[in-house]
Amino acid sequence: MSRTRLNLFIQPEHAKRLNELAITKGVSKSSIIAAALASWLSPDSGEQREVAMAKRLDRLSRQFERLERDQNILIETVALYVRYYLTVSTPVPEAHQDAARAQGKLRFTQFVEQLGCHLQRGRSLVSDLHEAAPSEAQAAGERP
Repeated sequence: MSRTRLNLFIQPEHAKRLNELAITKGVSKSSIIAAALASWLSPDSGEQREVAMAKRLDRLSRQFERLERDQNILIETVALYVRYYLTVSTPVPEAHQDAARAQGKLRFTQFVEQLGCHLQRGRSLVSDLHEAAPSEAQAAGERP
């Protein structure tokens, strides 16, 4: 079989990796490059890349759909809470307004601190509550 000699220039890192692969696989560097070139020039290679890209896009679409669903749940949850809070909370008398504002500011500061600590832990409060629910149900004698 006739072959054509080529002199190629590649990055030192690629040369190092090519050499390591040839040693590991026990094949020549020329055979590795020939296989890579054949794969690149193959009419199927474009199709394979397209299939791989489609799979990645599908995965990203599913992730985006989950994010969108979770965001909608969050929006609905906050809206229901606000409606409930506004329905059941009583107006604060004028004489107690300053104390109520100070108490609200303190509570909000505590909330932000707790939120910061929770986010630093890297866990979801919903996951924590979900994991705790079966053990609490068992402690109460219920079946999970």
